[in-house]
Amino acid sequence: PGNLLKPFSSKHKPLLSQYSYPTHNPETPEHDIETPHGVLHVTMRGVPKGNRPVILTYHDIGLNHKSCFNTLFNYEDMQEITQHFAVVHVDAPGQQEAAPPFPSGYRYPTMDELAEMLPSVMTQLKVNSVIGIGVGAGAYILTRFALNNPTLVEGLVLINVDPCAEGWIDWAASKLSGWTSNLVDIVMAHHFSTDELTDNQELIQTYRLHIAQDINQDNLALFCGSYQYRRDLEIERPVVGLNEDTVNTLTCPALLVVGDTSPAVEAVVECNSRLNPTKTTLLKMADCGGLPQVVQPGKLAEAFKYFVQGMGYMPSAGMTRLARSRTTSSSSITSMDSSRSRNNLNSLLEGSATGALDSQAGPQTMEVSC
Repeated sequence: PGNLLKPFSSKHKPLLSQYSYPTHNPETPEHDIETPHGVLHVTMRGVPKGNRPVILTYHDIGLNHKSCFNTLFNYEDMQEITQHFAVVHVDAPGQQEAAPPFPSGYRYPTMDELAEMLPSVMTQLKVNSVIGIGVGAGAYILTRFALNNPTLVEGLVLINVDPCAEGWIDWAASKLSGWTSNLVDIVMAHHFSTDELTDNQELIQTYRLHIAQDINQDNLALFCGSYQYRRDLEIERPVVGLNEDTVNTLTCPALLVVGDTSPAVEAVVECNSRLNPTKTTLLKMADCGGLPQVVQPGKLAEAFKYFVQGMGYMPSAGMTRLARSRTTSSSSITSMDSSRSRNNLNSLLEGSATGALDSQAGPQTMEVSC
């Protein structure tokens, strides 16, 4: 793996286009929004449609909204979904393309403060509620936001979410013994498994180059530091008849996603164990590492479609033949019954390879692998 640490020459630049990164769309309005903790750069596609929530994304460390989400949102099935919803992409402070450096002495917002910036975004963009899609640090921020503002969040898709406080930088450094543990290496170890770092050369080179060259390194270090010093989300699984009214946990439906070889598997399983099993689905993707939204956009788009259908949106929009054959009438899909979407999620996974349903006694989170 030593050759992965050398800086790449500019001839590798075209690799980025393969992963749909970057694309500049002049019709996509960008906004710099004032919040209680500084200015936030956001990009909005479409206009809010009636009472529908807006899809709001938040990226991980080392990425921005384009490198994290373009592959997914440019995917044909996902574009079909976004015809029904406006999308707001949030860039963490200083992480957007061509972001200026912060002045010396600037204190970067904590993870809690990053979450506290989001209501201002919604107010200024006239958004009433959101369905959040977050990866890593972004998933943590959106979870904290939903815990603080349950009425603003209708659902969450959490990729590689870690609810715990322990800093991964120490962990990453221990995994990188013998390597030069600079910031780029540490961020790469956060995203990718050791096997991925050695096997998937092209993807790895693409993202290493992006993290090292396209993101302001001082700004990146500040965002990483904020993530490292996050506090525990302090959520716990509700127990019916005991504490479901007092326990601190998500009240909205949640789809947890992780690649089966991702460094985040243990963290995501831990998060799953702390959420309401009747509202949570854990999706483990086979042949997939740290970036499911980049490596498996088709599977993620289809799972997301069933997720929003389970919330009562997009009743019959572009349902696959697979799902249609399992559904007696389109009206039954529009019910708010979450088990309906779970059945669809499960049938998707049966159809796509190895649908596995974890059916233990008592209320269990639906666990599926595809």
